[in-house]
Amino acid sequence: MTKPTLILWDWNGTLLDDLDLCVESLNWLLKEFGYPQRYDTDQYREIFGFPIIDYYRRAGFDFSRDSFEVLAHRYMEHYIPESEACGPAAGAEETLAALSKAGAEQVILSASPLPTLRRQARQLGLEGYFSTLLGLGDIYAKSKVELGLDFLRRRGFAPEEALMVGDTVHDWEVAQALGVRCVLCSAGHQPAHILRATGAPVISCLSQLEEVL
Repeated sequence: MTKPTLILWDWNGTLLDDLDLCVESLNWLLKEFGYPQRYDTDQYREIFGFPIIDYYRRAGFDFSRDSFEVLAHRYMEHYIPESEACGPAAGAEETLAALSKAGAEQVILSASPLPTLRRQARQLGLEGYFSTLLGLGDIYAKSKVELGLDFLRRRGFAPEEALMVGDTVHDWEVAQALGVRCVLCSAGHQPAHILRATGAPVISCLSQLEEVL
């Protein structure tokens, strides 16, 4: 693989180790709204995905009883303050430092609300590795494609110069829509067997990224 000059990083589950919190937050939300089912980490990773509204359906929420908008707001009211205790993913800072030293520009491309993304990156001491933080303007996590296309167009990057690094099938879908290469890490929100179905290279931890490149 030709070394990219631009790395587009997913945030949640890729650089931010929030997997345990997201499992806990799902179970908290189910309890809060009176649903009996609960999920362990492996079960969560099997049902998680984008669009978030479809993931909520797979988790068993009944939108005729509780609206997606209400559920999503309540989830974030729980998740955001708790996320302050989340650390970086294993190997994240070392990998970011190595790629920065090699001269690659690095950007976060996330479905997180931008203010949350900025605060989390700053708290982890990682903000300085990125030239730009790109996050969505609402909490419903619809798509990152428009953000990425606009950035590539504004900055004049050719798609073949860029690489997307993420932890979900959606990150691969975003990369496909942007026309850029993709590497997926199975330490996050979806398991390796789901990620491998995309045909993208799959690593088990971020420290393996340099070997792939």
